[in-house]
Amino acid sequence: MSEPFAAETRYIKLGPSGRWVANAFANGELQVGYRTIPHDLCLSGDWDAVEKALRDHPDKPGKGTVKAWLRELRDFYTLGKDCLWITFARQQLWWAFAEPDVIWHGGDATEYGARARKTIGPWRNTDLSGNVLTVDSLSTRLTQVAAYRMTICSIHDEDYLLRRIQGIEEPLVARANAVRNEMTETAMEMIARLHWVDFETMVDIIFGRSGWQRVSRVGGSQKDVDLVLENTSLGELAFVQVKSRANQTVVDDYWERFEESGAYKRVFFICHSPDGSLEAGDREYLHIWTRTRLADIVVKSGLYDWLCEKSR
Repeated sequence: MSEPFAAETRYIKLGPSGRWVANAFANGELQVGYRTIPHDLCLSGDWDAVEKALRDHPDKPGKGTVKAWLRELRDFYTLGKDCLWITFARQQLWWAFAEPDVIWHGGDATEYGARARKTIGPWRNTDLSGNVLTVDSLSTRLTQVAAYRMTICSIHDEDYLLRRIQGIEEPLVARANAVRNEMTETAMEMIARLHWVDFETMVDIIFGRSGWQRVSRVGGSQKDVDLVLENTSLGELAFVQVKSRANQTVVDDYWERFEESGAYKRVFFICHSPDGSLEAGDREYLHIWTRTRLADIVVKSGLYDWLCEKSR
């Protein structure tokens, strides 16, 4: 049976308003303050004496605050190298393990803490697969700990934290992704069976929900229909070519038409059943959507029920 990733977890605030972050990251350290509390008392584990020193603190803390400060110092000095430490900085989650020995920096400097523990390796802001752990990608169940007013505290949703750092998918999310993948596969099949009028309508709805509005339609009842769309917020016109089937030669032909017109910012070439692979190459303003891309958009934009209705 494999060893657990971490025996315990703690959040640590690196200085008031994150003031020590740069120094702690650069030197590979956990840092805390309490400059008036003797380092030797903490090293010896004389916590009764440490508690008395905390009660005599110049800020005259209340009993609850003293207990909280004592807990923080005890955690910092006694938690082993198998404790996972996290902090939030630069809109990201950072984590590290640390050596058990506590170093006394002392002094009155404001850019670093009075005492420190060396991290085992550098502070990391990615999961074990290399994905950056941005704050906006994490649940508030975890990020709310950054609002903690003191220095060190336990993590309420420890399981979630450990899964995210190890890159392990949450079981419920795994089930949801499996369902969505099945919906996307089904949507691909339904899109391929659409009548060309319904296919054009679907494309029009997709763009409408994305902030694009139809300016004109060319082609009437013929099979291939061109659309001109405008995005007023971006100040752009786009030329859209909708086809049931096409090959790369057709794509290249419409790109040439787009370049010759000079009237549009970008061109969208949309085809649900291409003959071979369709490539944009290095043409930055050419966007090619085939069935896979369309099915993904349909599911994400809430058009799945509409597609089901058209496929009955």
